[in-house]
Amino acid sequence: MSDYYHYQNSCCGTAHAYLLPSLSQIFADLAPPEKRIFDLGCGNGSIANWLSEKGFQVSGCDPSESGIAEAKKAYPELDLYVGSAYDDLASKFGTFPLLISLEVVEHVYAPRDYAKTVYNLLEPGGYALISTPYHSYLKNLVLAATGKMDEHFTALWDHGHIKFWSVKTITKLLTEANLSVEKIYRIGRIAPLAKTMIILARRGQ
Repeated sequence: MSDYYHYQNSCCGTAHAYLLPSLSQIFADLAPPEKRIFDLGCGNGSIANWLSEKGFQVSGCDPSESGIAEAKKAYPELDLYVGSAYDDLASKFGTFPLLISLEVVEHVYAPRDYAKTVYNLLEPGGYALISTPYHSYLKNLVLAATGKMDEHFTALWDHGHIKFWSVKTITKLLTEANLSVEKIYRIGRIAPLAKTMIILARRGQ
């Protein structure tokens, strides 16, 4: 896994241009009383740094050794380590009132293990914010009609997207893990053709 996702810098990715404004609003609406957060799949640390600049106390992990190396070089003050959703992260890091995992679940071979880890990392009553590219019947029709299917599904991207989530399937995944889906935000375009969705899920009390 450590060789799959190679990073050469600590910059934000292209998807962050439309993710970060939405996340800022969601955090403002949540108004969490405690600003400890775990970044599951933190990549090169750019989002963890963004969160830290907003006053969050951030811990996180990513399976990419190059990503964590870039993160530690650029943001040495952050608590970021090599690790994955397949590890027993709660034993190492404890539990958190908040968790974020951006554009990760579409890369995961065993999504139920991932969802279980999300649950285990959350305190009772804690919130998870999970983003993944949005898929629906209508969007797929538009992609097909405009000749954009190959570009969208990135079949030639080594270790790229292997899961293509809809509202129904991502809700089922999280519900099976005893997480309650409270809201789904479709962002990046008009809702029926959204680029991605952010799922706000909560662990029960």
